[in-house]
Amino acid sequence: MKNRYAVQTTIQTAVSFSGVTLHAGTTVTLCLRPAAANTGIVFERLDIALPRLARRVSVSVDALIETNLCTRIGNEHGVTVSTIEHLMAALAGCGIHNALVTLDGPEVPILDGSARPFVESFLRAGIRRLPEPLTAIRVRRPVEVRMAEARARLDPAPELSIAFEIDFPDRAIGHQKLELPLRNGAFVRELCDSRTFCRQSDVESMRAQGLARGGSYDNAVVVSGARVLSPGGLRHPDEPVRHKMLDAMGDLAVAGAPILGRYSGHRAGHTLTGRLLRRLLADPANYERVPVDAKTAPFLPGVGICDADLHAAA
Repeated sequence: MKNRYAVQTTIQTAVSFSGVTLHAGTTVTLCLRPAAANTGIVFERLDIALPRLARRVSVSVDALIETNLCTRIGNEHGVTVSTIEHLMAALAGCGIHNALVTLDGPEVPILDGSARPFVESFLRAGIRRLPEPLTAIRVRRPVEVRMAEARARLDPAPELSIAFEIDFPDRAIGHQKLELPLRNGAFVRELCDSRTFCRQSDVESMRAQGLARGGSYDNAVVVSGARVLSPGGLRHPDEPVRHKMLDAMGDLAVAGAPILGRYSGHRAGHTLTGRLLRRLLADPANYERVPVDAKTAPFLPGVGICDADLHAAA
């Protein structure tokens, strides 16, 4: 019998979000709409005076633009969309493969700094199965990239798992390490509510570069030494490393298909994970595209998620 989870999906009904953007500090409205099978995730900038197709950017490794503090994509017409990582993580974690995302600005709203608001809306809207088979990317051999002390790696594994390690001088963060398999709603339960974070000492530097203009205690965890400055403290004792894993989930989703493999990151960020994906897909010996079947489907992140998974993250 054909497994009902071995097919592509989209969102059941449209959902909208409005809020400030993290880096530009402007208010943007974003709407995510159902899309046909084999569309993938496509962004459309409504604020740009170009023909509709020219102002669209399809998520892919080829569309990646290297930046240090967010994930950014663009097309040949110079249209870009920034800070897509939390939305992409939510889509991947909920097992949504096709959607049209319209927005009236250059950057995705930061909301509360996590992926939870997106996940909540997706679960309320529902997920529709489409009558087209789903393909996954299976890692066949180890691939690794390094930058100074940072490294990111993909190894063969039957399912997506993420292992991450960070080390900060601030005692509020310190050394944190965690590994999780991401099947059966684990992203929703364990990672989706973890917020972006920064050190107070870095805030002035980022703003001097024209970044983090929309950052606040409402959408980021800010630390200074042993203190968490954001009201309410941490949602998890190890929320920073969980957020890095959330970011990695979103960056891996740029591949355009679920990944079957073990990702490990040490002090890694968006740039390094993007380079890792490029290296993986540059050599056909590194990976294979495999049809998702009844045996593979239970290992995918979005299979079997429900409201109870979200409540477990509360």
